[in-house]
Amino acid sequence: MPLQLYNTLSRKKEVFTPITPGLVGLYVCGPTVSGESHLGHARPYITFDILYRYFLHLGYKVRYVRNITDAGHFEEEGRVAEDKISSKAILEKLEPMELVQKYTNLFHWAMQQFNTLPPSIEPTATGHIVEQINMIQQIIADGYAYVVNGSVYFDVEKYNNDFSKIGQPYGILSGRNIEEQLETTRQLENQDEKRNKNDFALWKNAPPEHIMRWTSPWGEGFPGWHIECSAMSTKYLGKQFDIHGGGMDLQFPHHECEIAQSTVCNHQPPARYWVHNNMITINGKKMGKSYNNVIKLTELFSGTHPILAQAYHPMTIRFFILQSHYRSTLDFSNEALQAAEKALKRLWEAYTNLQGLTIPDNIEAADAALDNKVKEWVNQFTEFMDDDLSTAKVLANMFELAPVINSLKNKQIPENSLSSHTVQLLQQQMNLFIEDIFGLQNPSTEQNDLLQKVMQVLLNIRKQAKGKKDFVTSDTIRNELQAVGIQIKDEKDGSMSYTLL
Repeated sequence: MPLQLYNTLSRKKEVFTPITPGLVGLYVCGPTVSGESHLGHARPYITFDILYRYFLHLGYKVRYVRNITDAGHFEEEGRVAEDKISSKAILEKLEPMELVQKYTNLFHWAMQQFNTLPPSIEPTATGHIVEQINMIQQIIADGYAYVVNGSVYFDVEKYNNDFSKIGQPYGILSGRNIEEQLETTRQLENQDEKRNKNDFALWKNAPPEHIMRWTSPWGEGFPGWHIECSAMSTKYLGKQFDIHGGGMDLQFPHHECEIAQSTVCNHQPPARYWVHNNMITINGKKMGKSYNNVIKLTELFSGTHPILAQAYHPMTIRFFILQSHYRSTLDFSNEALQAAEKALKRLWEAYTNLQGLTIPDNIEAADAALDNKVKEWVNQFTEFMDDDLSTAKVLANMFELAPVINSLKNKQIPENSLSSHTVQLLQQQMNLFIEDIFGLQNPSTEQNDLLQKVMQVLLNIRKQAKGKKDFVTSDTIRNELQAVGIQIKDEKDGSMSYTLL
């Protein structure tokens, strides 16, 4: 069957039909590089890496655009508006772009550990200020934005009054209506400047203390959070493109605002399909600073967060995410991750055994029932992926195949039980799905465990040296490890952690 994707806009699965045959335009909201990437970032970028890889497998030419948010006024629901880049730069005593580069590099490193393919284009908000200003000017000219004290706001009420002439109403993606939003939206900074509480910032006037600022027709300021994605998706994918992706937490207000401002500028909705992955919880709780359960990816890989019982290999995390459907809630716990670690090891052992099998020379299978069952399990790989990327079902079939593979390897099942065609099909499809589409790699658990033990020995020696004020030894260990790609970090409580660069 053809590929079907769940479209958040229509709230149903739809057959995917690209605007241009053979080509796919995919835009995914990227990270805000004001700090280290955390566990919550793992799911969307692995999810859309799978979608990207599957499109490539289907023979499409894909333009995958994933932005870097390195500036902007953030007006997230239930939070006081702020510019996270400027705020964090002041805290870390760094130039804003120095901070941005630091955390962009760290994000890229983490994505490499997960074996995600790089996007086709990775534009930055600061690199597209001109495009954002041009878009804002057009929205003002069309009568859907207004200027107050050097700031520009989108007029949501006017847009909704005119949506039948323009396109889709504000709230269509999240299922909210404007009256409910008026009742539930909390009072935020500079709320008195707005005509209505639902109006959102397209451009903000920069106060004297604000670090990041650009010249605009309305004075010195900086862009709103939402306008950057509209500007960059339009520039690189056109006025309308195939798929817009992101976490479900971005449906409102971010994606809702994107639809409104892009529709005004381009006279049509920006994306035909909206694809959202569900949230991650940790031990049944939403991730949040108040729960002390925001786990940075470096902490996840090194096991240094207090919640974690051990370090977890990036492939364990990737595999764990693939074990659930991307639209289901995913709960992280030590028990679940340890189970995933063992399951991945079992799968990889079977995969290794399969690669070592010699293709028999029998055209007919000695065990026709088993041969047919194996072909059924293998052929369902594509069927499940075409059904809204059901990676969990594909993995379930792989675990049905694992004991058959192992038994063939151990001669418990005669090698002529399967036909030569079936063994060849099994080898080809397992390789295709495990490595090319799922992007899994050998977790090398033994090597990872050995590295953990060696690093702990070195950290203990360095801690003892610092205690004796032997800074020559302490600095030598740090510098030598830095030279081979391992960065040591001295924590405030006296402990030490490390990051693979």
